[in-house]
Amino acid sequence: MAGTTPGTPGTPRVLRAMNDRAALELLLEHGPLSRTRIGKLTGLSKPTASQLLARLEAAGLVVETGTTAGRPGPNAQLYAVNPRAAHAAALDVTPRRIRAAVADVTGRVVGEFLLPTPGRTAEGGVVRQVVEALAGAVKDAGLGGLGEVHRLVIGTPGAFDPATGRLRYASHLPGWHSPTLLEELAVALPMPFEYENDVNLVAVAEQRLGAAQGHEDFVLLWSETGVGAALVLGGRLHRGFTGGAGEVGFLPVPGTPLVRQVAKANSGGFQELAGVQAIPRIAKALGIETREQPYVETAAGLLAHAVAHHAGDERYARLLDEYAERLATGLASLVAVLDPELLVLAGDAITAGGEPLRARVQSQLADLAASRPRLVLATVEPTPVLRGALESALAATRDEVFDTSR
Repeated sequence: MAGTTPGTPGTPRVLRAMNDRAALELLLEHGPLSRTRIGKLTGLSKPTASQLLARLEAAGLVVETGTTAGRPGPNAQLYAVNPRAAHAAALDVTPRRIRAAVADVTGRVVGEFLLPTPGRTAEGGVVRQVVEALAGAVKDAGLGGLGEVHRLVIGTPGAFDPATGRLRYASHLPGWHSPTLLEELAVALPMPFEYENDVNLVAVAEQRLGAAQGHEDFVLLWSETGVGAALVLGGRLHRGFTGGAGEVGFLPVPGTPLVRQVAKANSGGFQELAGVQAIPRIAKALGIETREQPYVETAAGLLAHAVAHHAGDERYARLLDEYAERLATGLASLVAVLDPELLVLAGDAITAGGEPLRARVQSQLADLAASRPRLVLATVEPTPVLRGALESALAATRDEVFDTSR
C-alpha cells in the first residue's frame, strides 16, 4: 500500500495543524485561556494541550500573559495570541481622502492615518498617495516599515473588472482608472494586496461584527454620495461578471425618468429617486429650509432633524414617509429577485433616519414586496468600510500565519 504524503488529510501533521488553528481561534474569541480550559474547549487531553501550546509558543503565535487568580487551587498560566505575530492593513479610498489603518493579528487597530486627496490626481499620483497613506498608518503603529505588513486590502467605490483590471462604476474617483494601476501598485507595495468594492466591505464588517452576524443571505443597502448594495448569497459576496453586482444606483425604478447611457451619466433611476441628493429636494418641496452643505451632510442632518421633530411637525413626518417609500421602491426589486433573509440599511444618510425611517421602510416593503425579509440598521461604526477591509485582510493573514502544517 502506498504511504500518505505529509499534508494528506488525516495525517498527524494535518491533525496537529487543525488543533493548532482551533486553539488559536478560541484564543481570539475568548481572550487569554489556561491550558486546562483550552483542553476542555478543544476536547484535547492535558498532555496534548500542553504540547500544542508549547508548539505555538515556539512558533511565536502565542505568549504567556499572566496567571489566573481568585480561584481555589494553584494559579494557572494563561496564554493569548501573540499580537505581534502579524499585522494587516486596510485603505478606505474616496475622492476626498484616503483613510488607512493597521491592525495586529488579534484585530486590534494599532495605527491610523488620514490623507486628504482633494482635486484631481496627477499622473502616478495614486500610487504615491497609497504608499503615503499606508506608511503613515505603519509609522503610527510603531512598525519598522511597510514590509512588516503581511497583507493589504484596498476599498474603493466601483469595482475592478477582473477581465481588464480597470476600475469601473466609479468615474468620480480621479486617477484610479489607469489600465496599469494594479501593476504599478504591485511594484510599489512589498506585501500582497487585494481590492474590493467599498459597499461589499461594509457588508463584510456587518456580517462578522454587526447586524448580519449569523446570516448567510442578506442585502446591504448603502447611501453616501451614491446608492449601492452588497449581495451576500450562501455566506459569500456576489460580485458579478464584471464586479458590478450591487450597483443599484443604475437600477430603473418607477418615479423617475428613464436614464439612458447610465455609465456616462454615472447615475440611474434609483440614484435619482433615493440618493442623498434627493433628500434636500424633498425637504424643499415640503417647505423645510436646507443648508448649503455637501449632500451627505445635508441629507444626514435633515433626516436626524426629522427624527427629532417628526412627532410635532407634519413636514418632517412627511419627509420620512416619502424618503422611506423611495428606498422601499428600489429594495422591492432586489427582494423580488434575491429573496434575502435580511436587509441591512447602512450609510450616514440612511442611518441618520434611525428607527423611525427603518420602520417606515419596513411598512412600505410589506406592501411592495411579496416576501418580507427582516429589515435592520447597520451597527458597525464609525468607519465601516475601513473595518470591513481590515477584517478581510486579517482573515487572509490568519489563514497564512496560523497554518502550522508547513
